Amino acid sequence: MGGFFGAISRRDCVADVFFGVDYHSHLGTRRGGMAVYSPETGFQRQIHSIENTPFRTKFESDLRKFRGTSGIGCISDTDPQPLLVRSHLGLYAVSTVGRINNAEELAESYFSSGGRQFMAMSSGAVNASELTAALINEAPTFAEGIRRAQEQIDGSSSILLLTPDGLIAARDRLGRLPVLIGCNDFGCCVSFESFAYQKLGYRTVRELGPGEIVRITPDGAEQLRAPGDAMRICAFLWTYYGYPNSYYEGVNVEVMRYRNGEIMARTDAARDALPDVDFVAGVPDSGIPHAIGYANRSGKPFARPFVKYTPTWPRSFMPENQEMRNQVAKMKQIPVPELIEGRKLLFVDDSIVRGTQLRETVEFLYHSGAEEVHIRSACPPVMYGCKYLNFSRSNSDMELLARRTIQLLEGDEGQGHLDEYADASAERGKCLLKSICEQLGFQSLGFQSIDGLLEAIGLDRDKICTYCWTGKE
Repeated sequence: MGGFFGAISRRDCVADVFFGVDYHSHLGTRRGGMAVYSPETGFQRQIHSIENTPFRTKFESDLRKFRGTSGIGCISDTDPQPLLVRSHLGLYAVSTVGRINNAEELAESYFSSGGRQFMAMSSGAVNASELTAALINEAPTFAEGIRRAQEQIDGSSSILLLTPDGLIAARDRLGRLPVLIGCNDFGCCVSFESFAYQKLGYRTVRELGPGEIVRITPDGAEQLRAPGDAMRICAFLWTYYGYPNSYYEGVNVEVMRYRNGEIMARTDAARDALPDVDFVAGVPDSGIPHAIGYANRSGKPFARPFVKYTPTWPRSFMPENQEMRNQVAKMKQIPVPELIEGRKLLFVDDSIVRGTQLRETVEFLYHSGAEEVHIRSACPPVMYGCKYLNFSRSNSDMELLARRTIQLLEGDEGQGHLDEYADASAERGKCLLKSICEQLGFQSLGFQSIDGLLEAIGLDRDKICTYCWTGKE
């Protein structure tokens, strides 16, 4: 996915930008970038690969050279950014987070209207931030350009600009991701994660509304475009992506996860489906708070039968090679034999997407001596690849465990009954659970329901994007 951070101050703010961006490292794994501006020296920019080395390590040496009273930075799971752009609007830096499904069509339209070229990526694709900048530059002002760009983009795009006059921030049109403003005695910042700037001494001023555009100076935020009424914020921010300390639309991530686990246990108890286990545990890391909630409600003791060793490999999806990623994931799992051998265990995972890593985790638990392994997913079965934020980057929906299993059970006919398969009380839903248990070696499996998930978040359901589970926009 990715995330951005920016700051503007009456004093040098390079350190704030550095630490603020670093606190978004959990949102992406490929590249990190920073751009800073000083009235005396102009723009400075640097981009590094962070696939095998954390953001902080890569950028520590750059801090000695950077000077500026304003700056932006990003963690990107896609293209190199921020980019420096020169146009009739002036020289500025741009960073974007989202997904552009109609990038090819927009590029062709740009060429047909007189545009000459884009710098192509190695795949031949256009950098999303460069394409967004080209769309912005077709308008007479930044605000109008951002509005027009977001209206043309099929998908989503949150945008952050660094100009000599300040920062310009825009939340994507339907607010699928958060954008928050913080201030201190010296200036202001913009961030995806609230804790990122709170640790730097900024206090929350407000969260932008869907499609809202603001200009940020050391004195505050000036609205350039009012927010729209419709919002579809991503539910995965709470269940998986978000850091425990963060708040989105006033709802804390950690508290939501406790509540989500409690609702799952409540549902299991109502169905008389609470298994007789020795311990409830969470698949590290984001599964743990869901498991704590489940344990508290079910009355089963919480434990950590294995821990992840992260000092040398902080992310299980590194490095780039899939075979090596699998090996690293195995090397990170360190068992606690006294909590596994001969034990019946219930594990809660944040979600089940393809099932590959969960299969390996269950095999590891049995190899370590577990007698039984039961699984609960804090989300409903994922039926559709995300087309807004690249949460589940699949070449085909058939790569998803639930869809693949439905195809095995019923062929193409089953693909017309996805709602029934997602309902654990329906016959097709029961067949899906049984088949996945047989494939992956669980004693039992349960998915959180859509209603349970939305109850745990606590916002109006019309404001939450559930596309990857329901296929409905």
